Amino acid sequence: MASLSGLYSSQTLKSKPSILSIAKEPVRTTLYFPKSANRYRVLPSLSVQSVARDIPADLSSLSSSPSSSSKLGNEYPLIMEKKGLALEKDPKSLWRRYVDWLYQHKELGLYLDVSRIGFTDVFVQEMEPRFKAAFKAMEELEKAAIANPDEGRMVGHYWLRNSELAPNSFLKSQIENTLEGVLKFADDIINGKIRTPSGDCFTQILSVGIGGSALGPQFVAEALASDNPPLKIRFIDNTDPAGIDHQIAQLGPELASTLVIVISKSGGTRETRNGLLEVQKAFREAGLEFAKQGIDIKEMLVGASLMDEATRTTELRSNPSALLALCWYWASGGIGSKDMVVLPYKDSLLLFSRYLQQLVMESLGKEYDLNGNMVNQGLTVYGNKGSTDQHAYIQQLREGVHNFFVTFIEVLRDRPPGHDWELEPGVTCGDYLFGMLQGTRSALYANNRESITVTIQEVMPRSVGAMIALYERAVGLYASLININACHQLGFEAGKKAAAAVLALQKRVLAVLNEASCKEPVEPLTIEQVADRCHCPEDVEMIYKIIAHMAANDRALVAEGSCGSPRSIKVFLGECNVDEMYAKAT
Repeated sequence: MASLSGLYSSQTLKSKPSILSIAKEPVRTTLYFPKSANRYRVLPSLSVQSVARDIPADLSSLSSSPSSSSKLGNEYPLIMEKKGLALEKDPKSLWRRYVDWLYQHKELGLYLDVSRIGFTDVFVQEMEPRFKAAFKAMEELEKAAIANPDEGRMVGHYWLRNSELAPNSFLKSQIENTLEGVLKFADDIINGKIRTPSGDCFTQILSVGIGGSALGPQFVAEALASDNPPLKIRFIDNTDPAGIDHQIAQLGPELASTLVIVISKSGGTRETRNGLLEVQKAFREAGLEFAKQGIDIKEMLVGASLMDEATRTTELRSNPSALLALCWYWASGGIGSKDMVVLPYKDSLLLFSRYLQQLVMESLGKEYDLNGNMVNQGLTVYGNKGSTDQHAYIQQLREGVHNFFVTFIEVLRDRPPGHDWELEPGVTCGDYLFGMLQGTRSALYANNRESITVTIQEVMPRSVGAMIALYERAVGLYASLININACHQLGFEAGKKAAAAVLALQKRVLAVLNEASCKEPVEPLTIEQVADRCHCPEDVEMIYKIIAHMAANDRALVAEGSCGSPRSIKVFLGECNVDEMYAKAT
């Protein structure tokens, strides 16, 4: 499962193999899925209007066919036959359903409404054995079970939020000492105790990372930063040279007072390394020294820890993460047949949908289940923010292809106390946003589009940490329900290996072109000739793409022809390079 490493500036537990080499047998949870399908009762069609009174309800039954099953072991997943199953539309019945299923965490001020997902009581009963096994799997996970058999790793982010749960005293002290060190360092930066080499206070932060190591800090900074933070933060989250140059150029003379954060879970991510090397180069060229730093996240950890505690209960109705997993299974048939559209109605939570996209899709997108069967699991996540999306894809969501369910994120507090005002009698700007959320929810449900609503009182570090923990646990539970390992990333690793192979081939191409360019006279080569001399005729298309990229960046010269006609071109380097790298590549 995608970790929270991007939110922690301290060294993560996974980066220390010696810490994690606790000898335990890999734990695998195999869930039993009956072969027989179950038909659920059909709710009666009711001639009523939807909650949004100005929008007539379409009470026709759902037309989606039963989800096709894929084998999990020797059995099949639960097949939910929704054909002919109409969503409840009677206002009184909906109110009862809302009250019956509403989850509230009073201390965190967080609510979860699943009443607009149409699961039945029969479905809940049949899912309970599966949740029992999933709860057991999560319990073992927190007790230091090997969560990733491929890499022999545990999952320790629960311990980061509550060090008392760490499996031994050594890990407990490592967590506590690291967190205190990070907090002290951050305070010293902000208070000016730690300064630049020239003695000035830091004014900017440049965070370098990719994936969760970028999305985590970006989301937190967007959600929680004050209007005028003591240090402004920028991000390098890709290996795009132009993007890196842009971020560095935006710093201008403040590069000298910029604190550089480099975040990597493994410590070996190439894109992050590239960003670090580019920034180091910029510092060298400006005659500046380099620095290291941290971010204060203590309140976020408190919120996450409180949510962790709430999601440990094995009572389905009282476990918000389990309710989310239940809804995902119902809505997508347990096979990812529908997408999850995340719509936070708060500008500061814009990046939450992107964060969830990375968390959910990286964790659940798996080719094989725990029994080695090909299942091609996953759950597609996308979204933007409300009410911006009223002018984007809400039209299709209500009337177009019915291949999704929605998650609304609602924030009750519009502005700090004393800062609100009425645009017209009885109506504030925040009231309009509230109306758009509730109206959209009602309009979608009136046309049989299901939705979940997560509500928080206000966007604060504690509530942000709680939401992250809420979805982390939901992903873990759902992974157990569909019998996959959420903690390994073989697909992503395959992409990294393929990228490494391309760069290795590029070095061979450079060596061949260099040898031809060192001849007298220079020998321009066709793409096929380059491929033959690289002893890779089967890679001729990739070699063409490598050469086209080099030519576009003035690292190779096209002597004849055009890159638009691959067979016509002849290419050379333009100069003879005797660098040792070129000789070794052959």
